[in-house]
Amino acid sequence: MTMFNLKEFQARRNQLLANMVEGVAIIPTAPEVIRNRDSHYPYRFDSHFYYLTGFKEPDSVLVLIASDDSKSENKSILFCRDKDMEREIWDGFRYGPEAAKTTFGFDETYSIAQLDDMLPKLMANQSKLFYSLGASSDWDVKVTGWLNKVKDLARAGVSAPESIVDVRQLIDVQRLLKTPYEIDLMRRSANIAAGAHNRAMMFVAGKFVKANQNEYAIKENEVEAEFLHEFYKNGSQSPAYTSIVAGGANACTLHYNANNCVLKNGDLLLIDAGCELDGYASDITRTFPVNGKFSPAQKDLYELVLASQFAAIDAAKPNNHWNAPHEAALEILVQGFIDFKLCKGTKEEVLENGSYRQFYMHRTGHWLGLDVHDVGQYTIKEPKDKAGNWAILEPGNTLTVEPGCYVRPADNVPEHFWSIGIRIEDDVLITKTGNEVLTKNAVKTVADIEALMADAKSKHV
Repeated sequence: MTMFNLKEFQARRNQLLANMVEGVAIIPTAPEVIRNRDSHYPYRFDSHFYYLTGFKEPDSVLVLIASDDSKSENKSILFCRDKDMEREIWDGFRYGPEAAKTTFGFDETYSIAQLDDMLPKLMANQSKLFYSLGASSDWDVKVTGWLNKVKDLARAGVSAPESIVDVRQLIDVQRLLKTPYEIDLMRRSANIAAGAHNRAMMFVAGKFVKANQNEYAIKENEVEAEFLHEFYKNGSQSPAYTSIVAGGANACTLHYNANNCVLKNGDLLLIDAGCELDGYASDITRTFPVNGKFSPAQKDLYELVLASQFAAIDAAKPNNHWNAPHEAALEILVQGFIDFKLCKGTKEEVLENGSYRQFYMHRTGHWLGLDVHDVGQYTIKEPKDKAGNWAILEPGNTLTVEPGCYVRPADNVPEHFWSIGIRIEDDVLITKTGNEVLTKNAVKTVADIEALMADAKSKHV
C-alpha cells in the first residue's frame, strides 16, 4: 500500500501557482458515468486534478488563486462532497470538507454545494482565468455563467478576468518530469505488470503441455484473466487500459481487444497489458509462442524486432531528441525487412518510399505516467540543434519503447511469414547518465522465454 505523500502534492500546487504568477485556476475532476440504468462504470478521477490534489472522490473541484501582491497569499481551495453518513452506508466513505482540508493540506475547503455561489466571488478582480476551455462542455457552461455574473458587476467597480489561459498546458509541462515519488510508483507498477506477463507465459505453457494432441483448448480471455489476477493480487487497483491478448493473425490488428479466440499450437501470442497503481500506468507488450518454442520464421522476425528495440532503448537518453529511438528502431527494421524479402530496394529507398509501413505502421513510443498515453508535447516551437522541432529528452521523462512487425498474408510476402504479429514494449525512464528500463523483469529474449516456458511445462506434466 502506498502512503499518501502530502508534501508531494503541496509542492505540485505551489509550482503551478508560481507558474501562474497571478490569476485564478479552476480544475474539476471527472464525473461519474452511468453504465446502464443505475449502475456506474468504476470511477476514475481526472488525472490533472489528481496530480495536484491526491483526492480521489468525484464531485470535486480545485481552485487555485495566485497573487503577485506581497500583501496577498496564494491559496489552494477544494470543493468536495459533504460528509453524509447515510450516503456512506450505501456508497462508502467520504472525507467531507473538514477532513479533506487536514488530510490533503488545502488552505480552504467548502461543500460542493457552495460552488455556484462562491466561484464568481473568487473570480472577481482576477486578471487571468486558468481553465481548459473545450475539455468539458458541461463545465464550459458553468464557467461562462460565472464569468457573466462577474461581468454584470462592472458598474460596481468589479472586473472580470481579461484572458483565459489553458491550465492543462501548464500542468502538462510539470507532469513531463517525474519526481522520485512518481518514479517509485511507476517502478512498482512496472514490476507488477512484468510479473503478470511472466505468469501468462507460464500459464499458457502449462496449458499446452499436450498441445500436439489438442487435448487442451485455451482462449485468449483465459490468459487475460491471469493478468487481472496478478494485478489485483499485488496491489494494483485496475488495468491501465483494455488489454490486448491476440493469438496468431489477431496480433496483426494493432488494437485488437476481442480476446475471445482459441489459441492454436504453433501460434504466437501478443499480449499488450499494463496495470495502474495509485493512478500511475505501466504498459508492456510481450510476444511468445503458445507451445513454448519459436518456429524458424517466428524467431527470425522476433529477433529482428528485439534488435530494433535494443537500439531504440540505447537511443533513449538525455539530450537526444524524441524521435531518436524511432529512427534507431526503423534503421534496423528496414534492413531486416529487406534481408527477409519483405521489402525491395536499398535501405535508403525503402525509407524514402515508405514501403516498410506495410509491416510497421506505428511510432516507437509515447509518454507514460498518470495516463497511458501521457500528457506532454512531442515537438517544440523553436528548432534545437539536430532535433529539428522534436522535443529533447530530459532526466525524469518516462516513455514506452515499442517497435513491432505485422505481416498480413499478401502476394508480395513470403508465405512462411504470413499472420505473424510481433511487438515488444518496455517502459523507460530517462536518467542523468542514460536510462532505466522499468519493466526489465518481464522476460523477452528468445532463450529466456523458451526457458521459462519449458520450466513451466515440466511442472505441469
